[in-house]
Amino acid sequence: MNLARLDLNLVVALRALLEERNVTRAGQRVGLSQPAMSAALARLRRHFDDDLLARVGGHYELTALGQMLLDRTATAYDVLERLFASQADFDPAKENREFKLLASDYAVAVFGTELARVVHEEAPGIRLRFTHTPTTVVDDTATLLSATDGLLMPHGVISDFPATDLFDDRWVFLVARDHPSVDDRLTRKDLERLPWVTYQRTYDAPAVRQLGMLGVEPRVEVSVDSFQLLPLLVAGTRRVALVQSRLARLLAPIAAVRVVEPPYEAVPLREALWWHPVHTHDAAHIWLRETAARVGARLQSES
Repeated sequence: MNLARLDLNLVVALRALLEERNVTRAGQRVGLSQPAMSAALARLRRHFDDDLLARVGGHYELTALGQMLLDRTATAYDVLERLFASQADFDPAKENREFKLLASDYAVAVFGTELARVVHEEAPGIRLRFTHTPTTVVDDTATLLSATDGLLMPHGVISDFPATDLFDDRWVFLVARDHPSVDDRLTRKDLERLPWVTYQRTYDAPAVRQLGMLGVEPRVEVSVDSFQLLPLLVAGTRRVALVQSRLARLLAPIAAVRVVEPPYEAVPLREALWWHPVHTHDAAHIWLRETAARVGARLQSES
């Protein structure tokens, strides 16, 4: 494929056509007339040797190739947009732009709130958009990082990408405040006999792997896609949940739960900001990383 012979404006047209599935609406979206968008569709059909949009009754549907290109085109568009938004200089007090960060609700609650406060004070034109980390992060890390400004995630899940360490945390357990059979400390037998509520995403793996190495197989009764829901699913039950200490301190006062120490030396957690190498020398991303590191260092000093 000779990229020099391609018209990258077709990426804009392709995305609009695939998402709108209508030539007229796609043209209105990108500011092209209906004939101009029809001409763009014809060029795209010749390039891919596929109809992309197939008429079914009174409307268009995506062909199999068009469906496959739908997500890829959105990613390519984001990459190109970020590439051409790169800057040699960046003045946070004067700039007006948005940074998109992938993060769990734990990372947003513990770190993102403070980062947003600092950005609000120092760079009033900067917006932060936190998006939940998809489960495909381990399988397709490069693609995800190329289409975003950063990823908040602890070490031990992904590797081979640049990262800035932010703060340390540790794992503790939550039980109901009035749990009938758990005292101040859990035992391994407690972990085996009691039902669990767990965070269901795969990148909780380091803590889960450690339990497996200790011969503990959690009896999962409830799984949920949010760390912040764990206390509510523990309160008033016999369940236990493994959570980060910083989050437990935030949430324990508002739920009828209490924090108990694990019956083993739990592997610590080190949260980091990861990014794609394409962003390494961009002035805006350098500022973002330096600000995040400063906020993380403050959190670390206050623990």
